[in-house]
Amino acid sequence: MRVASSTLYQQGLASMNYQQGALMHIQQQLGTGRSILTPSDDPVGATRALGVSQAQAVNGQYATSRNQANIALAAEENALDSVTTITQNIHTLLVQAGNGTMSDADRGSLATALEGLYNQLLSLANSDDGNGQFLFGGTRSGSAPFTQSAGASTYIGDNGQQLLQVDVARQMPAGNTGREVFMSVTGGAGYVVKGNPANTGTATFGTVSTTDPSHPLYGHALQMSFTANAAGQMEYTITDTSTGATPAPVVAGPVIYNSPAHVDVAGFSFNVTGNPKAGDTLTMQPASEAGTDMFANLQTVIDTLRQPTAADNDRANLGNVLSTAMRQFSNSLDNVLTVRASVGSRMNELDALDDVGTNRDLTYSQTLSGLQDLDYAKAITEYYQRQVALQGAQQSFMQIQGMNLFKYL
Repeated sequence: MRVASSTLYQQGLASMNYQQGALMHIQQQLGTGRSILTPSDDPVGATRALGVSQAQAVNGQYATSRNQANIALAAEENALDSVTTITQNIHTLLVQAGNGTMSDADRGSLATALEGLYNQLLSLANSDDGNGQFLFGGTRSGSAPFTQSAGASTYIGDNGQQLLQVDVARQMPAGNTGREVFMSVTGGAGYVVKGNPANTGTATFGTVSTTDPSHPLYGHALQMSFTANAAGQMEYTITDTSTGATPAPVVAGPVIYNSPAHVDVAGFSFNVTGNPKAGDTLTMQPASEAGTDMFANLQTVIDTLRQPTAADNDRANLGNVLSTAMRQFSNSLDNVLTVRASVGSRMNELDALDDVGTNRDLTYSQTLSGLQDLDYAKAITEYYQRQVALQGAQQSFMQIQGMNLFKYL
């Protein structure tokens, strides 16, 4: 069989090109430290490495979301800490305002001090995170959640929560709405008693205590009405106003009133002292229905403190307003502390998820290392083998090139 010279040249060139290409491939692997330079090097390994890389990138995004959530929650915690202090200061001033030796001017000064706390509270309710995003606006974080007009503050945010995907199966609220913080009470807040500003008598009520939350009427709104019987004695009747029926169904009474009167009804109790007049009323409502807006409750106290107390019924009305406000702000403080506990719990959870995410990222890195990282000992050995093979191909080509009869002429 005759082999053409061109065939010998082509085969020699192809052999050298192949060996040189293989040598360059090993050089690239040594230079990058990777065993897979192209998917064709290891199709299965390349596919697995791609999947692990994507999972690691997603895990990194979870870490970014956790960092954002931590920043938002830390800002909220700082604001809630100040809200707690202001609420405690309000409660202290309310107790001070109940001092019977204070004059109208003294109470006016307290009203001014409370007005300053009102403005501080409103400022905190409109706190932002430093980037123009308001903390308590819900999903409407681009504008201030509370507005003030004609002495009243209105919540214009929404009840939505900004959820961040902080882990594979965990979406976490990055904050709380203004309604949750400043216009809510806890589920166990109990009852709030209120006096009627139109009362002409001097009846005042004391601290409300829960006695039996399992009572069938517990949670119903009630009203205590005073009337004079045929003998001229004052008596009271308690009706259930939550039914909406007219007349409201009677729960207790009529009962002869003697000061102090201990009222135990519907699973809660309180004392009433003073001398009511016929037509006077007291309302008893679950805390969630008795005014949960901290701003409205504080404004009521400020307005009342600025009114003169010339008559006994004025002083009784002031005492009832202060008693109601102290109970309301005690409930508000409990609610703020509950929200703070929720914020702290979420921050602790983020720390735990960070630890899990760090360990997961380490696992991904180890898996990728096993799939992609180069075995240097094996690669260097192959490098020298390819180098010898290239040299052999080159020398073989030189010898074949020398197979020419013309040199013997």
